[in-house]
Amino acid sequence: MSGFEVGGLGFAKEVEDQYDVIIIGGGPGGITASIYAVQGGLSPLIVERAIEGGQMNNTETIENWTGFKSISGVELSERMAEHARHFGVDLLSSEVTGISQNGDKKIVILETGKQIEARVLIIATGANPRKLHVPGEKEFSGKGVSYCATCDGHFFSGKHVAVIGGGNSSMTGTLYLSKIAERITVIQDLPKLTADKMLQDRVKALSKVEFLLGRRVKEIHGDDKVRSVLIEGSEGKKEELETDGVFVFVGTEPNSEFLSGVVERDEYGYIKVNEKKETSVPGVYAIGDVIQKEVRQIATAAGDAAIAIHHAILDDFN
Repeated sequence: MSGFEVGGLGFAKEVEDQYDVIIIGGGPGGITASIYAVQGGLSPLIVERAIEGGQMNNTETIENWTGFKSISGVELSERMAEHARHFGVDLLSSEVTGISQNGDKKIVILETGKQIEARVLIIATGANPRKLHVPGEKEFSGKGVSYCATCDGHFFSGKHVAVIGGGNSSMTGTLYLSKIAERITVIQDLPKLTADKMLQDRVKALSKVEFLLGRRVKEIHGDDKVRSVLIEGSEGKKEELETDGVFVFVGTEPNSEFLSGVVERDEYGYIKVNEKKETSVPGVYAIGDVIQKEVRQIATAAGDAAIAIHHAILDDFN
C-alpha cells in the first residue's frame, strides 16, 4: 500500500501501486471508461486533479444527454460519479506530471513523486478554455474577464457584458447570463454564428442580446476592473465598446502539455489517435476533448471511452 487515500468518489482506503488501467482525467470520458473497464474485468484507477465531471461542472443546463430532457452539469457530474462509485472505481485526487514505460508497463508519475504502474493508460484530460491573447486579457482576468458564466455570472447582475464567440459554448453562456445581466453584446469574428440552430434561435429571441458579427476583440481596457473593449471590423475600422465584463468562449486548448515528446500530437496540442483511440504508443489510449476530432461533446467522450476499453481488452489483456 502507498499511504495515499483515494478521494473524490468517497472511498476510505489507500490507492494501490498497480492497476490494470489508469485513467488520467475524471470527466465524462474518464468516468465512462472506468465503468466499462470494471465490466470488462479490469481494475481501473481514475486520477483527477480537480473535480469529477470536468468541464460539465461549468455548464448550467445540459439538454442533449440521452435520457434527461434537462439536467445541470453539476448534477450530471454527480450522477456519473455515483455510477462509478456503484462499481467500486478508485479515484485519486492528484495531478499527473509525466508518464514513462518499463517494458509493457506504463508508469504514471504524480505531482508528489509517487509512481503507479498499469498495463494500459487512458488519457482523458480534456481541454481548457482558449484565451484571446490580447492586451488586457491577463491583467483583467478575475477583474471582469471570465471564461465561465456559471462561475462568475452573478457578479454582473444588472450590468452590460460582452460575450466573445459564436459557437455552442458562447450561446449557452449567453442564455445563462441573460438571466442576470441587463444587456449582452455577442462579438463574433466570423460573419455568422456557428452554434447549433436551436441555440442560436433561443438567443436571438432575447431582446436584451445584440450581435456584432465580423468583429474581432483587439484590446481590453479598464482601471481596477474592465471598462471597455476595443474591437475591429473586417475593413479595419476600430470602435470602443463600453462593458462591465467580458466572457470569453472561443474554443478550447487541450490539457496535453505533460505528454510532450511522449505521444504524437498535432500543431495545436491535440493527441492523434487511430480508430481504436490508441495513440502513437501501444497501450496508451486517448479519449474526449483532448484528442484530434471534429465533435467535442459529452456523448462523443463517452463513445470514445467505450471504444478505447473495448480494444484495450482485446489487444492488451489477451
